[in-house]
Amino acid sequence: MQRAVAIVVALAACQASDSRAVPAATPQQKLELIDAAPSGDVPAYLAALVAKSKVDGKKLVVYVGASWCEPCQRFHAAAAAGELDATLGDLRLVVFDADRDDPRLTAAGFHYAMIPLFAIPTADGHSTGRQIAGSVKGERAVAQIAPNLRRLVDQQ
Repeated sequence: MQRAVAIVVALAACQASDSRAVPAATPQQKLELIDAAPSGDVPAYLAALVAKSKVDGKKLVVYVGASWCEPCQRFHAAAAAGELDATLGDLRLVVFDADRDDPRLTAAGFHYAMIPLFAIPTADGHSTGRQIAGSVKGERAVAQIAPNLRRLVDQQ
């Protein structure tokens, strides 16, 4: 009996020391999409979101797409369905429409020739120049975009 108690105590001590060495699992974060960025000053809007994202522990990314862009549709649907939460859950994507918002985005330094565009804004809401753009069409679009977006964000 004493031996059994000693074994239980020893196991409990090992578990206690192991629990300190291995961080507890955190709940999975959800990739956040802020659809339809409001009209107005892009840098001021993004600067406020950059500040909010830092407080919330999220990384802000400018996402430019269009309703007619097939890779954009696929990525947006996967993001909205939670399919990208495991790999991109720490992101907050602010969505702009290339057809509607191009002049405002260009004025803020976001230049692109292809969409979808994913770009990292500065603290004052302008483009850092760090971005990825374009994608293959079809079923492989999301599988191509997600790891490239992850690499872009991790370079910060």
